[in-house]
Amino acid sequence: MKKFIVLLLGALLILTSCSPTLDEDQVVKKEDDNKSEKTSIVPSYQLSDDMYRTILPYRPSASRGVIVNQMGNRLDIDEMSEGLRRHSKEYFDPNKYFFEEGQYIDKDTMYKWLERELTEKQIKEAVEQKLKIYKNSHPGQSSNAYKEQKKKIEEEVRHVSSMALNPPIKDESSKKQQENNPKYLSHILEQNYLVKKKDNSVELKGMSIGIAMKSVYRYQTETGGPYYYKDIDEDVMLQKGKQIAQKVLKRIRKMEGLNNIPVLIAIYREEQESSPVPGNYVVKTGVKGGDNTIGKWDKIPEDYVLFPSNSAEEHHFDDKQLIDDFAAEIAEYFPNYVGVIGKGFYVKDELQKLTLEIPLEFYGKGEVIGFTQYTYGLVKEMFPDYYDLEIKIKSNERLESFIYREAGSNKPEVHILH
Repeated sequence: MKKFIVLLLGALLILTSCSPTLDEDQVVKKEDDNKSEKTSIVPSYQLSDDMYRTILPYRPSASRGVIVNQMGNRLDIDEMSEGLRRHSKEYFDPNKYFFEEGQYIDKDTMYKWLERELTEKQIKEAVEQKLKIYKNSHPGQSSNAYKEQKKKIEEEVRHVSSMALNPPIKDESSKKQQENNPKYLSHILEQNYLVKKKDNSVELKGMSIGIAMKSVYRYQTETGGPYYYKDIDEDVMLQKGKQIAQKVLKRIRKMEGLNNIPVLIAIYREEQESSPVPGNYVVKTGVKGGDNTIGKWDKIPEDYVLFPSNSAEEHHFDDKQLIDDFAAEIAEYFPNYVGVIGKGFYVKDELQKLTLEIPLEFYGKGEVIGFTQYTYGLVKEMFPDYYDLEIKIKSNERLESFIYREAGSNKPEVHILH
């Protein structure tokens, strides 16, 4: 135990000595939505060279909340945002650009983009319904007035329908039509990247757009009825996603101030709602300022893998075997152990980060410390250091402790929670 405490103190001293000194925060000027200039702050402290600094006061996304309503898996929500920021670093250097959540695609616009396009019959029905409401609230008007209003309503309905990016469907109660015309698009994520000018103001100099596409379409044929599921082939998803991306780019170029900025567009493939691992970005493309057409798409060779799983057994057997051996070592000394659940992040089939969760039933803080100490020793002995490693030790009630080791380091950090 003494040796363990010495290791912890040593790690803390190293972290303290490496922490950079905080300089004064930078005060910058930024235009708000009303074109008036406001003072903002850019923190001088950057957590690391590959992390963006964020302009304060923090402005939430103009479409805040939409993603939660559209994507069923919390892991997908987090990975879509973090993954897009990670890929943006290739286009917008974190040492030169500041990060801000999307401010151009607002909530109302987003919901319209995510809807289904209407058929001619549905347009006619929507117009008649709106006109009926108008007649009831405006009795006694002339036939010419009604004709003018009908024309206005029809233009409005057709405009809203034209904004929708999901395919039309004639009959939502038809299982065949639902499966032939799934809602492919779940969400569109916008991120903004700004630079500081000589006059101490900041301006938008880059934008990233994530297009979230379903891998499984969940639907009903009647309100309150059972849910049905349709797998969406990845090639079909990509075809539809690229078509949607081109439409989104053209719309962005028509927005004020966005005609001449470079744009990164990436297509994200969601996992099914119950998946314990998130989906991932599959292709991306960079569009130069002023360009209205997407050129070449680049494949993104990354993936999340669950341990244990058939995919891990088939594609990453050595890593799967290492985790099994690690679990066997724990089981030999701790009778309350029930198993290890792992998540691996791979790029070009090379493990970048491994996260392990160990659920255990503890009867006291001493048992937590002892188990953490033993696990720390296994980490040092068993796991190679070419990837990030995170181990979360949990009881039924909460996270009890965790161990983190950065790639290239031989000194894991240990935290025991009180």
